[in-house]
Amino acid sequence: MENLGGGLAALAFWGFIASTVVGGIWYAIREKQAQHATLQRMIESGKDIDADVIDKIISGGGKAGPDLKIGAYITMSVAPGLVLLGFALGRVNDDIFAILSAVAGLVLFVGLGLLAASRIAERSENRKDRPLM
Repeated sequence: MENLGGGLAALAFWGFIASTVVGGIWYAIREKQAQHATLQRMIESGKDIDADVIDKIISGGGKAGPDLKIGAYITMSVAPGLVLLGFALGRVNDDIFAILSAVAGLVLFVGLGLLAASRIAERSENRKDRPLM
């Protein structure tokens, strides 16, 4: 009976994680269905559709490069905050500063990876925009 509270808390946590994942998948499926319905209506109307219009509808009109770059800057700005938190909590326990510094390094590398991905995505988008001849 003593472990019932801990078990319910764990169940609630994993239930939340599962519902978030299922909700994200459901949203992505609905968005794809809406895109296909839009394309189907355009085809049924008899209008000429070029490849650029199809790409804009399917991709949502956005470009991945700027979004990844913003995510990279936000992620990298968390790293110094973790180091400062480790410094502040280091007075309580000597090991906390080293642990949070290592976590900050991990977060920094994730941000650098996002920044590299944004540059690759921008390069890829620039190649698409360039005419072949």
